[in-house]
Amino acid sequence: MAKILLAEDDDDMRNFLVKALQKAGHEVTSFGEGMSAFEEIKHASFDLLLTDIVMPEMDGIELARRASELDPSMKIMFITGFAAVALHPDSKAPKDAKVLSKPFHLRDLVNEVERLMAA
Repeated sequence: MAKILLAEDDDDMRNFLVKALQKAGHEVTSFGEGMSAFEEIKHASFDLLLTDIVMPEMDGIELARRASELDPSMKIMFITGFAAVALHPDSKAPKDAKVLSKPFHLRDLVNEVERLMAA
């Protein structure tokens, strides 16, 4: 299964996502904001960056951009209530990033992660 780095500033949402992904067999490292997540990416490799867009310190788009510079093979998925922001061409989000709009069912998240990792 996938080694996933999760960046989500909502504690309850982060905990739900971690549990759902771990239950599906994935290894998950999680952070409540982008800067700490980016520091982890500098020292460890991940198959997937799963990040919220709107977060304090460093938003998810900046985190994804920096992460893809460090490891172009890392897949990226945004989880957000602001999908239009991620899809906007001026956002500088990685071009092949997947966007999953909130609210979503945890099963949908697991299915999207598995689909992305199989691609």
